[in-house]
Amino acid sequence: MCGIAGLFGTNDVDPILLQKMAHSLSHRGPDNQQIWISDNLKIGLSHARLSIQDLSVSGNQPMVSQTERYVIVYNGEIYNHQKIRSKIDKKYSIKWVGNSDTETLLAAIEIFGLSYTLEVIKGMFAFGLFDKKLNKVFLVRDRFGEKPLYFGTVGDTFFFASELTPFYCIPMFEAEVDRKSLGLFLKYNSIPAPFSIFKNVWKVEPGQIVEVHVEKKSIKKFNYWSFESHKLSANLEAKAASFDETLDQLDRLLNEAVFSQLIGDVQIGSFLSGGVDSSLISAIAQKNSQNRLKTFSVGFDLAEYNEAKQAAEVAKHLGSEHHEIYISAKQALDIIPNLKNIYDEPFADSSQIPTYLISKFAREHVTVCLSGDAADELFGGYNRYLYADLFWKRISKIPSPFRNVASSILTKIAPGTYAKIGERFFGKNFGDIGDKIHKLVPYIQANDIDELYNLFISQISDVDSWMLNTKVINSGVDQSVKHEIFSSVEMMMIRDITGYLPTDILAKIDRAAMAVSLETRVPFLDLDLVKFCSTIPIDYKIKGKNNKHILRQLLYRYVPQKLVDRPKMGFGVPLSSWLRGPLREWAEHLLSEERLKSEGYFNVQFVREKWDEHLSGQRNWQHQLWNIIMFQSWLEGLNEQKRLSKQL
Repeated sequence: MCGIAGLFGTNDVDPILLQKMAHSLSHRGPDNQQIWISDNLKIGLSHARLSIQDLSVSGNQPMVSQTERYVIVYNGEIYNHQKIRSKIDKKYSIKWVGNSDTETLLAAIEIFGLSYTLEVIKGMFAFGLFDKKLNKVFLVRDRFGEKPLYFGTVGDTFFFASELTPFYCIPMFEAEVDRKSLGLFLKYNSIPAPFSIFKNVWKVEPGQIVEVHVEKKSIKKFNYWSFESHKLSANLEAKAASFDETLDQLDRLLNEAVFSQLIGDVQIGSFLSGGVDSSLISAIAQKNSQNRLKTFSVGFDLAEYNEAKQAAEVAKHLGSEHHEIYISAKQALDIIPNLKNIYDEPFADSSQIPTYLISKFAREHVTVCLSGDAADELFGGYNRYLYADLFWKRISKIPSPFRNVASSILTKIAPGTYAKIGERFFGKNFGDIGDKIHKLVPYIQANDIDELYNLFISQISDVDSWMLNTKVINSGVDQSVKHEIFSSVEMMMIRDITGYLPTDILAKIDRAAMAVSLETRVPFLDLDLVKFCSTIPIDYKIKGKNNKHILRQLLYRYVPQKLVDRPKMGFGVPLSSWLRGPLREWAEHLLSEERLKSEGYFNVQFVREKWDEHLSGQRNWQHQLWNIIMFQSWLEGLNEQKRLSKQL
């Protein structure tokens, strides 16, 4: 796992600038930083290495191919690189320098070509490849977007990197906030590809190649893989199999996926929350490990947010070497002001806090950790899969005008009044029932299942009310999936895999882990496993009100049902009470009327009104306010980041 960067233009590349760019990524690659500059001094590449496979200097980058046609800077892991290397050895005489997957990847590109190599490699990756013969730079990102890759232009200079931080080193880079992207951030609490928080800076999309001609500066984009297209083909070609046969095949493929991701010349562990996904990955990893697997969990003082006890019970059954850390509210709060540095662009999924803390703790013991991410998207784990379709089938029977009238009546009653009515007529305190009713109103007004889905995944649906001078734009997350072969639930799952997963889930774990130089791997995104999951009937995944049904049945082969059969807790923090309590002063500073006015991004009166309502307990605006606060905190750190980068 590493950090990569590069740039080219009409001016000679400054080696000191390249070194600064590499150094700014040292948290992603603390073991070695190197640069490469072309003979004509017009192209420069930087690399910061976290050594995982082949710890010797033979694995250092930038790496030049044996014919010297290609130069690569690469971030990731190719899990089947030894098989590819064996295939090469059978037909070609290669004098290998080392045993790194980078060298295998570069040789495969040289022998088979980029297109074929991308067809056969299995792993997570983002790389920049300079082809001297074609005078082109190719930027490539893995199929699911596990690893990040940004690119942009300023003047006649083209640049790219794993994060935004290296761009601050470029003298002409202005780091101007793109208001349209800010609107997307408010809506989704993260910014979906191809957009970034800055103007003239974009993300390479999952499964995409960006081809740039060095001399002409022309940019072409094309996809080498699409999950939606793959899913369509898989559904058309799927053969009926019994549940037991499907379960056996899933067991085999998941074992192969986990085993392939246990490769490396460093210590490898596994996150273990005690839930279905991480318990299954840890169980199979322990089965395939020669030694006791190191597992890691984080606990909180508040019972409703604490999964550590269940994780310890699972670890005891597995026989893993379990490590747990209990985090006090103060420890969690102390890290929050530093989130602006951990996440290189605004990010507001509040589970980022425990994700960073468990990554930091795990890094004290291992260099690589397996994660249970992506199971929810592949096996129907989110509640929206259970309720959105049912909810739509019921409300769609009511004509839209009647629903709009009902919504208007419901919102005219203040949230607090609902609680008083409940107490007066039923003698019970219904707490935040009014708040929930007000939140339900937009769902009642939805015009179709796609709009309903968008509401489920949106933190702020009325962005124009919160922001100034913006026009909400569509992104890949908003794109509908239309095909008669897919059920509405399958369409939601496809959109989550192509949108929510890379934009939120994978970005969260990548930034949190790489901030402490920890590599994370996601076995559920093994290509063969994903292809097989695409053929599993939806009623094997969701049975009645039970989600991830087939995955649970597989888990019971490894862990007793009583240890894991419990409600899904998520990975959250008590954000609402923190904003009213220990975080209040810090948040007030970021949301001050004077500051909001001077910066000019938000509707000051509207934001202050929601902040006051939250503080008074009238409404719970924790998620919406957290988006605003995280942007404000990031903006506060932007000038400091730029200043420090230029001093490196």
